[in-house]
Amino acid sequence: MSKSFSTRADAVAWAREKERSIDRAELPFDIKELKRVTVSDLLKRYEQEITPKKRGAIFERSRIRQMLAHPMSRTSLHHLSAATIVRFRDDRLRKVEPPSVRRELVILRHVFEIAIREWAVPIRENPFKRVKLPHDARPREQRLVGEDEEQLHAALDERSAWYLRPILVLLIETGMRRGELLSIRWQDIDFDSCTVRIAKTKNGHPRRVPLTPEAVNTFKSLPKSGEKVFNVTANAVRLAWERLRLRASLKHLRLHDLRHEAISRFFEAGLTVPEVALISGHRDPRMLTRYTHLHPEVIARKLGQIRGQPSDLGNERSQSHKRSLVKASDPPR
Repeated sequence: MSKSFSTRADAVAWAREKERSIDRAELPFDIKELKRVTVSDLLKRYEQEITPKKRGAIFERSRIRQMLAHPMSRTSLHHLSAATIVRFRDDRLRKVEPPSVRRELVILRHVFEIAIREWAVPIRENPFKRVKLPHDARPREQRLVGEDEEQLHAALDERSAWYLRPILVLLIETGMRRGELLSIRWQDIDFDSCTVRIAKTKNGHPRRVPLTPEAVNTFKSLPKSGEKVFNVTANAVRLAWERLRLRASLKHLRLHDLRHEAISRFFEAGLTVPEVALISGHRDPRMLTRYTHLHPEVIARKLGQIRGQPSDLGNERSQSHKRSLVKASDPPR
């Protein structure tokens, strides 16, 4: 920026005024630059520089590809308005579910935050912050109910992959995520202290998980054929699970529901919030409630015991909890 003055005092006063405007972000935008840059340009740079640092990079790249295919991505920053974003949101809502659209808008919101703070793109405010996000998906409350566990057990036969049986046991006994379980190496397991160290976690904070006797026996029953306990891919486990739940007629059940089941059982067993958080890895106790779905009949039985009148309510469920999905002694196939 430059300007000529007849006196030095006027020039210094003008310079100071402009510097104060810079500090307050009050200077006018460079319209030519905003016309040259499109939403697509920011998305592509974000995909190259920011996305690879994330654990869910593969899924985020897929969402970015969907957004780049939309006409909104070709809009210049000069012409991008809340109305343009609303049209994008409503158009996507006609094609995919609201939670998916919400995730796309969250990515776009972060793209513009990075562009403003780190890339010095001359945008005064983030336009995506003014647009209402679609509602998120309701937290799932699915657990193993009735004969679900027995049906899974019955469906595990010679057609099942050898690793599926112990994986299902460990998911219920430890409350781990699928990716955490598959990342475990033999050197991470301490059989003396009955713990396992999870180096790669969703929130980036390693943790040590205490193991139940059932989990210890299951680990000991597995063959050591490499550095990792399970030398299989996450996709292979997903496909094996899909086949299993079809054979078991449990289409409503997801593999991640076993984490809900495990965490809920920990609470039903009497563990405290800090103890369960140590196992599950949740750093915010409020997030732990999303995974906790207690059975009222179990609470009724506890109330009966507290009042000195043991209740038969929930006894059947209690016995179901005691039955393991499989016996740890079963040899892997």
